[in-house]
Amino acid sequence: MNLADVKRVLGAEVLCGSDKLDTTVSAVCASDLMSDVLAYGFERSLVLTGLVNEQVIHSAEMIDAAAVVFVRGKFRQVGGRVVEIAKERGIPVLVTSRFMFDSCGLLYAAGLRSCAGCGAGHA
Repeated sequence: MNLADVKRVLGAEVLCGSDKLDTTVSAVCASDLMSDVLAYGFERSLVLTGLVNEQVIHSAEMIDAAAVVFVRGKFRQVGGRVVEIAKERGIPVLVTSRFMFDSCGLLYAAGLRSCAGCGAGHA
């Protein structure tokens, strides 16, 4: 699955990185705890979160994530600085009005699995 598929499945809006919609997504790491993202996420994983701050982008960069998706319709809360940092780091950012549970279910039904179940060497 690529980011264009993720956008379609979640009915998401692309805030930055529309030139990278052909990027392949390997798995989903859904959490509001960036310590969990750092512990379980890995290269080309999709980070789903309701946490809206700069640390999300820094964490996504550390694991070389495919993109960040802000859930629960946090359109207004995604500050310009968060998107600015994502642009600087080359990390696509999407926003969906769907809740995290629903987003994960839709992505699972479309074929994506969680980072924890991908055998990436994480406990």
